[in-house]
Amino acid sequence: MTQTKSSLLIVYHRQPYEEVVVEGRTEFRPNRSPNGIVPTLKSFFRRTDPGAGAWVAWKLAKPGESFERVVHIDDVNGGYEVSRLPLTAEEVESFYHVTSKEALWPVLHSFPWLFSYDNVDWDTFRAVNRKFAEAAAAQAAEDAVIWIHDYNLWLVPAYLRALKPKARIAFYHHTPFPAADVFNILPWRQEILDSLLCCDQVGFHIPRYARNFAELARSGAGAEITETRPVDPTFGAMGQALSEPDMPVRLRAGGREVALDSAPVGTDAGLIREVVRRPESRALQAEIREGLGGRRMIMAVGRTDYTKGMVESLQSFERLLERRPGLIGEVKLVVTSVRAATAMKIYDSTQRDIEALVGRINGRFSKLDWTPVVLFSNSIPFETLLSYYHEADICLTTPLRDGLNLVAKEYVAAKDRTAGALVLSEFAGCAVELPDAVLTNPYSRRNLDRALDEALDMPEAEAVRRMRRMDDAVHGCDIACWADHVFAGFGRLGLPDPAARALPVAAE
Repeated sequence: MTQTKSSLLIVYHRQPYEEVVVEGRTEFRPNRSPNGIVPTLKSFFRRTDPGAGAWVAWKLAKPGESFERVVHIDDVNGGYEVSRLPLTAEEVESFYHVTSKEALWPVLHSFPWLFSYDNVDWDTFRAVNRKFAEAAAAQAAEDAVIWIHDYNLWLVPAYLRALKPKARIAFYHHTPFPAADVFNILPWRQEILDSLLCCDQVGFHIPRYARNFAELARSGAGAEITETRPVDPTFGAMGQALSEPDMPVRLRAGGREVALDSAPVGTDAGLIREVVRRPESRALQAEIREGLGGRRMIMAVGRTDYTKGMVESLQSFERLLERRPGLIGEVKLVVTSVRAATAMKIYDSTQRDIEALVGRINGRFSKLDWTPVVLFSNSIPFETLLSYYHEADICLTTPLRDGLNLVAKEYVAAKDRTAGALVLSEFAGCAVELPDAVLTNPYSRRNLDRALDEALDMPEAEAVRRMRRMDDAVHGCDIACWADHVFAGFGRLGLPDPAARALPVAAE
């Protein structure tokens, strides 16, 4: 059967479904959470002609294992192809767990002292990126828009440019992008930069990361910044750690024009509001309130990762109980810290630190009828988590560095315009969108303690005013807004803009 070439390809390491085997038969099921990046990216296929979209991802396979390389998926987003390239367990370990997570991740998040070079096999990283490029090239029309996601596929653009010279190549970073002096710690910096400059468009969450990339391109490749624009006032509040007054939007490098874009990913705020208003959610919320018995609840949610600031949040809560003993027995901290990847020693260390802190705090302050900290190490179902958010008086979100942080936006949406306080690190990308949060510097104990006190002591009327302004921001720049912005950029790359159809972003 002749394979139809695709006009829009999304290249991302994860498959766009959950693959399960039932009675010997493989089933492709929708992702358990309807919120998040994978359902969001799949929704872009609703904005193309039927059958014109495709997805490229890896599939774990034994050497020589046979499986269907390209499968057709029909779901709420319409029909699209998924091209699965086989990677062995050894390739995944080298490419993802070692090179991506031990070498690239700490540099991206400005933790250069955690950069580990000893076990990196850059040849394997190159080979895996080439496999992604070859799979995309086989699926793509000659002039397709090929949208590549995240740092572990940094080398794909260069390989694709050689394979598909007429393709329009876009890249989106879901992580921070560091300043040039930090990025240049990477021994492969020139190869990575040269590959990204093969793109027609390089995207980031916020203007600061785009500026960092532009300065790197200028110093590392002699690129010329040919156009700069003022930052939209929505994201331009001065004085914050990640503020920028203007942003480079176009580079010229090696005879090529490269557009730079910043667009923070939104959450599906409408879906979240609908979920927290469901009768079953209202029942769970009432149960949570009854279980609290009039006590106040603080939520701290994130993956187990040294960048997420969970240790700092727990230490701040411990200092709170030391500093304000009248709160002992009156406030509870609910923590979810879920492992992001297996076989990661540095994550093991972080998880041990979190568990030790929880044990110490509970050992010091527990009463017979009250435990100060509840820790969940397994993921909580999306709908359940939203009900906890709705009932939480405070959400403590203190990453030391974060590309965006959707937890903060999910909390705001789940509060449904009721009183609540968001304590938010200045170093989370979404801080530039949410100036009404209680912003804090998690590197400063005194500053973090001040923020937690401010949130706890905030008058209800002020908490409602702030939450409503944040709710306006989260709904005003939701996932549909982000999709519209991105697709308009694709229109400038030559993909027909379907705005006339006004297709909504669907949740599964």
